[in-house]
Formats: sequence, C-alpha cells, structure tokens
Amino acid sequence: MARTVFNKEHEEFRSLVKEFIAREITPRAEEWEAAGIIDKAVYKAAAQAGVLGFSVPTEYGGLGVDDFRYNAIVAEELARGRSSGVALTLHNDIVAPYLLRLTDEEQRRRWLAPLAAGDMTFAIAMSEPGAGSDLAGIRTSARRDGDEWVINGQKTFISNGILSDAVVVVCRTDPEAGHKGFSLIVVEDGTPGFERGRKLKKMGHHAQDTAELFFSECRVPAGNLLGTENRGFYHLMENLPSERLSIAISAIAGAENIFEQTKVYAKERKAFGQSIGSFQANRFTIAEMATELDIARIYVDECIRRVVDGTLTAVDAAKAKWWCTELNKKVVDQCLQLHGGYGYMLEYPVARAYQDVRISTILGGTTEIMKEIIGRDLGF
Repeated sequence: MARTVFNKEHEEFRSLVKEFIAREITPRAEEWEAAGIIDKAVYKAAAQAGVLGFSVPTEYGGLGVDDFRYNAIVAEELARGRSSGVALTLHNDIVAPYLLRLTDEEQRRRWLAPLAAGDMTFAIAMSEPGAGSDLAGIRTSARRDGDEWVINGQKTFISNGILSDAVVVVCRTDPEAGHKGFSLIVVEDGTPGFERGRKLKKMGHHAQDTAELFFSECRVPAGNLLGTENRGFYHLMENLPSERLSIAISAIAGAENIFEQTKVYAKERKAFGQSIGSFQANRFTIAEMATELDIARIYVDECIRRVVDGTLTAVDAAKAKWWCTELNKKVVDQCLQLHGGYGYMLEYPVARAYQDVRISTILGGTTEIMKEIIGRDLGF
C-alpha cells in the first residue's frame, strides 16, 4: 500500500539520508564491525549533512525542524542499511528532546549547540547490573554537597558508552521517595571519579560500542542537573512513547529490507528444477510475511501521525514496540530459513540481521513490560 504519512519534502530528505549513508557509513561498515567501534568523526559529517540535530533551533546551530517524520526517515534508512553503530537515533530521538525540553540557556549553549554541530556525543545511562526494565531497582546515587553533586554507582549496557563526551545519568537523589526520588545529571568526559569499564562483547551490533560505566565519589557541578530535582522518572516517561515508536519504526524497516532481499533470493534460487519460492509451503510463508508487514506498517505510520499531532499515547507506543520487534524477529528467522545454508553465512545480510535483531525485543522496555503497560490500561 502507498504510504501517505510523508510529503515531497520528507522524501527529498530521505534521498539526502540515503546519500549520507552510502557515502559515510557503508564503505566503512566492515572496518567498524571488525574493530568493534566506529569513527567518531562520522557524527561531524552527519551534522554537516543535516541528518543529526536537525530539531535543534537555529540559534543553537540546528535547522529548527521539529517534525518527527524526519526522525522516522533517519531511523528507517539506518535500519535498511548497515548502520554500523552510528547512534543517530539515540541523539535525534532521545538526547535532543531531553536537552530541548529540560535545559536552561547556559546548558543549551554548553550541550545542545555542540550536539547539533556533531562536536559532542552523548549516552543515556539507566540500566544497572541489578536494574533493567525495573527502574525502581536503580541504586546509583547522587547526594548534594554544596555546589556539587557527588555520584556513586555503576551502569551497564550503555550504548555509546565508550565514545560519548557526556552521559545523562539516572541517579537516586532521594533514597526514601521511590520513583519520585530520581534525577538526571549530566557527567562529562574527564570528570574525576568517572571511569569507563569494558566495551562489552555482544551477540550483534558489533560496531556499536556498549559499555560499563563506574562512578566513585564523582563530583559534578550543581548546574549539571538536567530538569528538576527528583523529577527524573517523569522526565524519562515524557519521552518514552516516541522513543519506543522509534524502535518500532526501525524494526519494521529492517524486517521489510530483509524480506525484499529474500523475495529476490526465493525467485532466483532453484531446487528440484524450480524456484524455492514456488513451493507451496514457502509461498505461504512469504505471503504471510507480506501481509503481516503491511498491517504493521499501517499501524506504525498512524503512530507517526500521532506523534506529529501530539496524540500518541504510551499504550499506542507499547503496542507498536512489542508487535513490530517481535515481528522483525519472526521475519528475519523465516527469511534465514528460506536462504538455507547460505543464510548461515555472515556474507549474507540475513545472517547479520539474525544476530542484530535479538536485542530489539529487550531494549527500550521488554516485550513483557510492553504487554504489562497495555494490560494495565485495559483494567487488569
């Protein structure tokens, strides 16, 4: 079905994003995946190309384009190519909204302008060894000492944890207040007491640096508080619907990409004198995938519209996130099966997709957490 959520200007931007990926990312994908980390200079190139920080107001060096459809296009095109760990969606869909919504003028000059220029990269540090989906389990603490915050604790599974110039750390600032006792504090690279641990070895997304972070009597200025003290949980929740939708957008685009490649393979690959796609069992599998992807695409595009008009709910996003990531996992698995032995070879995109897809049902809130959100909304 024809997509109607984007207009001519959006599709022109899509062409720009595709060109950027082809020029700056694709030629170095193998190198970055082998090294386990990307070249940080790609963020500067992304900013210059207009695909990073475009929502930042012009007075801070951005383009002033506040339209989530542009975010969606970047997410889709990265998912269709080999994004190789370039965390543009982390910056465009998560960090930039926090900095736009929660900073004062001095903080905008210090953090937002460098983000828009590609001179400063960020990470968000929520997960801990004992706290993943359950934010109430966070133990990293921050206590006020005069004009400073003193942070102690450990974070893990932090995307962009090695390359980031600054980390937005979720800290417990009121130990007795439960979810009402969290704050967001920005810790910049080189701060005494802040150390990066291992670059974690993962099943997939090998070029994307994921790390452990440690804070030991880490002192940061009081002015590094992002937003309001003890309102960190609410700040996180405000942006979660669009963050989770971004994951769903990437999931569907990635699944569609592998499905299209598999259709070509199923027509060209011969077995017993005919194309493998012409066997009824395989033809039915392909037909089912095509149907499910079309239906998911329509729902996701409607969610994109709701972000634009301000009506997307946390429940809408939870439905999109769990369904699309589980569908992506299913489609990639079935496509690999259709490739047979070749699907197990890493020179084929479907094999790399199989490695990468597994995290999608976990990050940003597990499938089970998404169903919990939906179930509670239904009154159960």
